[in-house]
Amino acid sequence: MNLHSSTRRQFFETCGIGLGKIALGSMLTAGISRAATHFAPKAKRVIYLFMAGAPSQLELFDNKPKLVEFDGKPIPPEVIAGQRYAFIQPDAAVLAPRFPFAKHGQSGQELSDRLPHLAKVADEIAIVKSVHTDQFNHSPAQIFVNTGGPIPGRPSMGSWLSYGLGSETQDLPGFVVLKSGGNLSGGAAMWSAGFLPGKHAGVPFRESGDPILHVSNPKGIDDQAQRDSLDLIKKLNQQHLKAVADPEIQTRINSYEMAWRMQSAAPELTDFSKEPKSVMDSYGKGDYAKNCLLARRLIERGVRFVQVYHSGWDHHSQVENGVKKQAEATDQGSAALIKDLKDRGLLDDTLIVWGGEFGRTPMVEASAALNRSQGRDHHPQAFTMWFAGGGIKPGITIGQTDELGFNVVEDPVHVHDVQATILHLLGIDHEKLTYQYQGRDFRLTDVHGHVVKKLLA
Repeated sequence: MNLHSSTRRQFFETCGIGLGKIALGSMLTAGISRAATHFAPKAKRVIYLFMAGAPSQLELFDNKPKLVEFDGKPIPPEVIAGQRYAFIQPDAAVLAPRFPFAKHGQSGQELSDRLPHLAKVADEIAIVKSVHTDQFNHSPAQIFVNTGGPIPGRPSMGSWLSYGLGSETQDLPGFVVLKSGGNLSGGAAMWSAGFLPGKHAGVPFRESGDPILHVSNPKGIDDQAQRDSLDLIKKLNQQHLKAVADPEIQTRINSYEMAWRMQSAAPELTDFSKEPKSVMDSYGKGDYAKNCLLARRLIERGVRFVQVYHSGWDHHSQVENGVKKQAEATDQGSAALIKDLKDRGLLDDTLIVWGGEFGRTPMVEASAALNRSQGRDHHPQAFTMWFAGGGIKPGITIGQTDELGFNVVEDPVHVHDVQATILHLLGIDHEKLTYQYQGRDFRLTDVHGHVVKKLLA
């Protein structure tokens, strides 16, 4: 039998349930990590701080004094040749950066004055100023960063890690999603399991009420009644599994059992009453700050991948006010997460990633018809991300853009390179973590991607 041309269901039907029992039994006995790494990992877990909407690198990380000289003037034609943008003409006037920059720490990391808290941990982060992407609209670009493809249907990064490495906890999902700041253009496709088994999908926690929908018992149902109901459902599912040998039924059984365990684990997880006041104060206030603290508590309890989404960075108008507002909402929490993890001895094997889906143009966006002024449009050619912990070389800056911040001129880093590097730090060769679907092997990085070796400690 050609296994490569058979579906998983056909394989189980042909070979009988025996193999399935062996495989499922080995997974369920430990219930935890398969640790199927290709080499020794530097990181055991990831917290990805995703700034949805695309922060302006020119107001935060990529200082371009030349833009002040060109402020209000058209950008040179040779720079913009052949370019297209979502809302502006390529020959729009240049907009000077809205905030001053300064160097910080022994490493001399250059940051704008909108990031005073990150400045205090500047020596812990690696800044990459040369990231670029293939997508220039929000939804496909957000999906691209999270799944390696621009349209819904492919597994997310957290799902690939769950599939490749398994979980380190029995009581919580291996992949958790936290959100703040509003709606996300890419939607649930960004944490979907795609064509991987459904158990690898991210589990979104809610911003208020029960952290997980329906985790509390219904009114009038006590724990014993709930357990009795689940036992009956489990028995029926096991009978069906024995009859049809579909491994997705086992996924369903596992989901019910995970839900039962989370009924006790989730309330304790989100109870911050035992956190020291100094720690609570260090993170600051607001939903994003709470999610950063919750992310630390999740990885302490064995969650492999925590995706923290914060929306509100799409500043087509009044970029100065927009960046100021969002930096105030996120800077303290991000910096506190780094320091908190370091104080607890967790930073060395926890990878923190910060970034959006693309950058913003050096040119101004202004439209009387749309009531926009002093904004910046989408810019896929160059944007900035930063990394910390988990095998990252701290205190370095990689990559450069030209004097106008338009194109990458040194050490280009594609989104697929970022994905390959994250997998590498977790001990995974991105070319070998594959899953066959519709007749071919798929992977997170598609047929692209190179590890950014300069980032590695």
